[in-house]
Parts: sequence; structure tokens; C-alpha cells
Amino acid sequence: MMTMIRYAALLACAAVPMTAAAETAPTEVTIDAGRIRGAVEGKVVAWKGIPFAKPPIGDNRWRAPQSIRWSGVKQTTEYGHDCMQKPFPSDAAPLGTEPSEDCLVMNVWRPAGAPANAKLPVMVWIYGGGFVNGGSSPAVYSGAKFAEQGIMFVSFNYRLGRFGFFAHPALTAAREGMLGNYAYMDQVAALQWVKRNAASFGGDAGNVTVIGESAGGGSAINVLTSPVTRGLFNRVVVMSGGGRAPLLPARKISVDQPQVPSAETIGLNFAKSVGVDGTGPDALRKLRALSADQVLQGLSMMQLFVPPGGVQTYVGGPIEDGTIVTGTPQSLLEAGRQARVPVMIGTTSADIGFGGAPTKDALFATFGAGASAARRLYDPTGNADIRALGAAVAADRGMTEPARYVAGMVARAGQPAYYYRFSYVADSVRATQPGGATHASDIPFFFDTVHAKYGAALTPKDAAMAQTINRYVGNFAKAGDPNGGTPARWTPYTPANNFLMDFAADGSARGGPDPWKAKLDLVAASNPAVQYRTIRTPVAVR
Repeated sequence: MMTMIRYAALLACAAVPMTAAAETAPTEVTIDAGRIRGAVEGKVVAWKGIPFAKPPIGDNRWRAPQSIRWSGVKQTTEYGHDCMQKPFPSDAAPLGTEPSEDCLVMNVWRPAGAPANAKLPVMVWIYGGGFVNGGSSPAVYSGAKFAEQGIMFVSFNYRLGRFGFFAHPALTAAREGMLGNYAYMDQVAALQWVKRNAASFGGDAGNVTVIGESAGGGSAINVLTSPVTRGLFNRVVVMSGGGRAPLLPARKISVDQPQVPSAETIGLNFAKSVGVDGTGPDALRKLRALSADQVLQGLSMMQLFVPPGGVQTYVGGPIEDGTIVTGTPQSLLEAGRQARVPVMIGTTSADIGFGGAPTKDALFATFGAGASAARRLYDPTGNADIRALGAAVAADRGMTEPARYVAGMVARAGQPAYYYRFSYVADSVRATQPGGATHASDIPFFFDTVHAKYGAALTPKDAAMAQTINRYVGNFAKAGDPNGGTPARWTPYTPANNFLMDFAADGSARGGPDPWKAKLDLVAASNPAVQYRTIRTPVAVR
């Protein structure tokens, strides 16, 4: 362990030094929308709350992002509003600003001493939160540590809940542009903004890595597979983002399917719930005149864990629109329709999943012919708690095996795939998390913002692990290879070598064959399109 701590100290020494040049680093830059002024924050310069589109309010509610310009110099030293939502107390990354519909803003960090023509590699962060919560303002999402590695780091907000995913016949009839996935439209607009403006901050628009976690990880997979994002990125990092079928049905904009109503049908349900009838221009005016709270209706992550009942008034997330979303991740990967770029992908060791069964027999029966083998692998002593078993199986079906699947498909296409598992649990919470690293607990380690998460409870071992992971991810963003000045060699995954980098419980980075191969093979064999809808049991929240 002392080796890891010494290694962390060396990394700290190798970080971009504070110099006189950094202290006087220019904080004003010109982007395509106008001039902005940021601030020096230690070893980095940060610009926060940069508008990348007009506020999506009034007539711009449920429209693609609209371009914005301003005159004079805009002060961009504070985070803008996070997008409209109802925060919840157990959020792994509590918001730093008051939610609002006026939320389409960017944040940028770069090393303070970087010259204007530095051609810095760029990282773009997409937050998670089930598409109903989250924002770019949480302290654990600061890009400062990546900037200290010589990276231009970008984060942004995208619309959530009914503001981000919504359809209604009146919107379709209005012919105002793309429909349904307004959150994804925001994400595409953000990547286009980076393409146009990275050079203004010393960044290289030809060297962009998209990184996302949970719903953001699913969004990163959408970036990888969507036809509208081509040319906007060069590699992808997926943290607990699934990778086979979505957890929700593949819903269409206008076409009702058996037991899967269209987004328009659900939009009509919502309109009726707020007293709006009709499908013409007057109905659209009334919907856009609703207050933000009326549209929100208290929607948050907590409601997503409640079994559905009554009339459905929210589509639940991304919609298959035929433009941005053209299929499930699995169907697109198997058709070879993903971008040919390097991918880093993995999960936490006790990740989130949905599903379960009332008895062990019922649970293992879901493995079909592999039921006996699954019982031996998941419950070798026969003493495991049914809830814990259900959680483990659900996490493997929803997150762990799909991550391995994506790595295999990327490798099959001839691109490097770096497969990982985050098994480390911070010292201060280990006693309360005996099952392993929970969903989203990896974020402050990837960002090296563990000080913001754990404060005075942070230990040298925690800090060392964060610096190690942050270095691997930073290296990947720079050149598509996580190795370099790191403690263990990370070999690209192939189904033949089964190589996994485990950020292990003891604080080490340990590469080798995935010890979970046998049970993940059973999960894959029992797939096809595994559905996780027997019992909706929250395993972790985020």
C-alpha cells in the first residue's frame, strides 16, 4: 500500500505546476456567441455557466436548442442553473445550483499555463441521474484535476424528465424540427459547440473524448451509435451505462405497439392531466404556457423505482425517433453501426440493476438450462439472502455483462476496448458497504474529486486510488491508450483474452482475466434481450 501512496505523490509532483504565467493566465476568450471572461482557480482557468443555446422556455420549450449570441463580455465565473427537476436527498452528486428551465450552459476547465495554440485533448462529461435528475454543478464533477493533466475538460447541462423527453400530436403538427429527444438534442448541440469553440480555449476539436456515467453512460453509448454524432468525437468512456437493450421499452414517437404506447399517446395523457385538450396549435400554446412546476409534477429518481400504475404521463427516457436514436444499442452494435473509435467501459462491483424474484428457485429459473450452474456460481453455500441474490443478478444483467458485451463488439470491429471494474470502497464507508462498490461511487475517483465527496474522512489510500484512476482516464483521453506512468499495464479486452482492469478493494490497480467470466457467460446465454421487469427493486440510487 505504501507503494500506491508513493505513486500518488509522484503523480502530484508531475501535475502541471503553478507558475507566474498561470497566475496571469488570460481569462477572456472569444467564442462564436461572443466574448466571455472566466477566472483562474489554482492551477487551472475555469469558465462556468456559458450559454450554448437560448433558454428553452416559452416557444423554445420542446424545441431543438436555438443558437444564441450576445454583445460585450459575459462574466462566466459561476455555474448556471441545473435543469428543471426535483432533487432528492440521497443523490450521489447533490446539485450546486437551483434548478430552472433556463439551464443550457457549458463549463470549461483548462491548465492555466496552456498557450492559446496548445491543441489540448478535450473531454466532454455527460452526467447521470436517470434522465430526471442531475446537472453539471456538483462539486464531484469538477474538471480541474483533468485540466491539471493538460486536458481541456467540458461539462454541460441537458434537459430532463418531460422537458427532455416528450411528444404530442400538436408538436408533430407544428413541424418545428426534430421531435421527442430534446435531451439528446442538447447533448448533440453541446458536442457541436465543442467542435466550433474548442480552439478558443486551446483545445483540439479533433481529439475529443466523451465520458458519461449511468444515464450519461447510456448517452455516451448513444453518441457512439448515433448517425448524427459522427465527426464530433474520437473516443468514448462508458461508466455503468448498460449496452444491450434499454431498461425501458423501445418507444416510438407516434406508433403504438403492444403494451408499449407511443410517446405521443403518453403526451396526450399528460396534457389531459393538466387540463389541456386537443391536438392543434391552441393545445401547444397551452402546454408551453404551463409553469415549470406543472410540467415537472414532482418527477424525480424516486418515482422511477415505483411500480407503474394508473395512467402513464412520462415516457421514461429516450425515444426511438429514427434520427438520433435509430435502434437499441445491441441492434446497432451487431449491425456494425457504431463509430470506429477506442472505448473504455466498465461498471462498479455492486452496480445497479432492476429485477428480482420472490424465491431463489424463481430467480435461477430465469437462467433456463443454466439454472443449476447459476445457483452454484451465485449461491455456492446456499445461504445467500434472496434480495442480495436478486440485486447481484440484476446488476450483472443490467450493467456488468452488457459492458463486457460492448467491449467485445468494439474489439470485433478492430478498435481497442478497455474493460474495467471498480471494486474499491472508500475507507470511511467500507463498514456500511460490505457488498462492494455501489453505483456512482466511482465518479469522485475517476474525477479525483474525492476530497469533495469525503472531506475530512478521506484517507491516503482513497486519495492514491483516485489519482491512479484519474491518470488512466486522462491518458486514454490524450491518446486512446490508458497506459503511461501508471502502476499496471492495461491490455485491451478481447473475448479470447478476457482482460479486465480491476480497481480493486485493496486499493491496487490489478489487470488479468475477469474472474466473473463464468457467471457473465451464463447471463449472456440466458439473455436474449433480458427483461428486468419482474420486480422493480432499487439496488442503488443514482
